[in-house]
Amino acid sequence: MTKAPACRIAPPAFMFEPALAALLDALPEARVVGGAVRDALAGRPASDVDLASPLLPETVIERLTPLGVKVVPTGLAHGTVTAVLPDRHVEITTLRLDVETDGRRATVAFTSDWRADAARRDFTINAMSMTRNGAVFDYFDGLADLRAGRLRFVGDPASRVAEDYLRVLRFFRFFARHGGTEPDPATQTALRDAAPHLRGLSAERVWSELTLILSAPDPRTSVASMEQLGVLGAVIPEGTDLPALSHMIAKGAPVDPVLRIASLLTGDPLAFAARLKLSLAERDRLLALRGAPLAAPDADDATLRRLLADTGASVLIDRTWLSGGDGAAWDQLRLRLRATPKPVFPLEGGDIVALGVPPGPRIGALSRAVRTWWLEGGCAADTAACRDEARRLIRDGTI
Repeated sequence: MTKAPACRIAPPAFMFEPALAALLDALPEARVVGGAVRDALAGRPASDVDLASPLLPETVIERLTPLGVKVVPTGLAHGTVTAVLPDRHVEITTLRLDVETDGRRATVAFTSDWRADAARRDFTINAMSMTRNGAVFDYFDGLADLRAGRLRFVGDPASRVAEDYLRVLRFFRFFARHGGTEPDPATQTALRDAAPHLRGLSAERVWSELTLILSAPDPRTSVASMEQLGVLGAVIPEGTDLPALSHMIAKGAPVDPVLRIASLLTGDPLAFAARLKLSLAERDRLLALRGAPLAAPDADDATLRRLLADTGASVLIDRTWLSGGDGAAWDQLRLRLRATPKPVFPLEGGDIVALGVPPGPRIGALSRAVRTWWLEGGCAADTAACRDEARRLIRDGTI
């Protein structure tokens, strides 16, 4: 049975991109699906555009190849190919329905039934589809939920979560951006009961979803619900401090998932980074945020230079957000840290060799001693002054 469109909207701007328009000309049966429809209805720009089609992937490839479009068979078993356009990549997936699921992956069959395809999607706000002329098809009242700030699973929450336990974290990701009302009792029960199963997910998937949750403009309500339902403790067993995160967000700290984790996490950051397989850059930044010195608003310029000599300005600024301090004095401190150039120790090993010291361990010892003297002086001494200090240490036989 064909369902009438739930509404019609002005086609979003991406529909008029020449390459995408040509692709849709070749696939007139296709509709835009998922997040691009949700975002268009919410008046937000769409970062990704995905299409669904009743055509088999081989037919999609046959239609696009004569246009000179590069088509990558990214997931033929699941009916997905990717059209590589000049300005974006567009996934095109054959309509499908789930045959079997095991909590992490699904066996699918292809179909021509748009409602059956929508029924396998996670949330009602993600289950809508839209034709190129702006006709929106909504089989599960996603538009009403979007307008009400209500996040609902398509169908029975417990069944949908059991199909893929990653949906627990996806729920809180979308709740952080689109939720305004408390989850209904059945959803809360499903999420709470599924929490123990989260440890079976890959670390990379968990960290990816955590960063997306914490990248929302204000994830406090979502994270608080995670804590209440036992989900937060399941994914961060090292320990958390929700009031610290809430206070930092309330102060206006930047939207930065690693900074927010540094505020939220109470346990060993190295163990956390290893368990969830953070990248080396993420791990090092998290460790720095938890271990770097804290600049104080009343610090003089010499003190700030000493701090900046060993720690990047970005880390020192972020540390101020973690401090719990607030107000104009802390804002002024951040401005001073941004404006102060990073001091660079002006003495090199060759300068000490030129003073008559033969290569060897003594070069390093003298360099470290002069650098300590340079730091104590607020990093103000130039190369000549540092050479003079090295000469003094050599002359005195101190090192």
